[in-house]
Amino acid sequence: MHLKPKIMKGKLFSVSLLIASAVLITVTGIVFRQSALRIAPLYVSLVVGLLQTRASRFAYLLGGLNCLLHTAAGISMGLYASAASALLFSCPLQLVTFWRWGKKSYKHSTEFHTLKVWQWLVGGAAVVIAFSIMQFALGKVSSHPVLDNLGVVLGLAVSLLSLLSFREYSWIMLVTGSLSVYLYILMTIENPAQSTYLIYATHSMICVVAQFFSVQKLYAEQKKSKTDAGDAMDAMEKTS
Repeated sequence: MHLKPKIMKGKLFSVSLLIASAVLITVTGIVFRQSALRIAPLYVSLVVGLLQTRASRFAYLLGGLNCLLHTAAGISMGLYASAASALLFSCPLQLVTFWRWGKKSYKHSTEFHTLKVWQWLVGGAAVVIAFSIMQFALGKVSSHPVLDNLGVVLGLAVSLLSLLSFREYSWIMLVTGSLSVYLYILMTIENPAQSTYLIYATHSMICVVAQFFSVQKLYAEQKKSKTDAGDAMDAMEKTS
């Protein structure tokens, strides 16, 4: 009885947040004469964020296609690592993730797994190595090398974990979302026109937090379902 009003309130909040963010992006874009090329992918990303709050697999379909716009925008802002990552990694990985989640779907999402300790250790070492290589290769090219490169490496880790349906991708997204907000705060101080991206990053961070709880809820449901199924099988074996 009380569940439906809560769901309706959640949807109303998400839609209201999307509309408010779109209006703010438009207004600040006009006031600070932000390039239309840089604004265009943000509107699509707002919808992607809305889908992410439910851990929906369709977020990856739309997000993958939107990577093409983000690539062009990244190049125009001098974020070359982010632009290359969007085109070469995020785009194909998100499209493959959408296909893979569809094959192992659970409601509007997918069946989640959890990382083992050794996988955390290997993954952590890979992140450190990849970040060091990118700093060496692009440290003097990017406008904000540390934040740009670290965001790219962690973003790639998120893409791989989500592709493989590991729920920990939602944990790391809390970090990448925070880094993105901080990066665009710095860029907005340097150039007020970048406030459009700061608004988007803030909107995205809110969606990432909502997504985190959605993934944990879905994983708990799946774990309970498997436990109940196992208990039922045990009961059948005992009575047979």
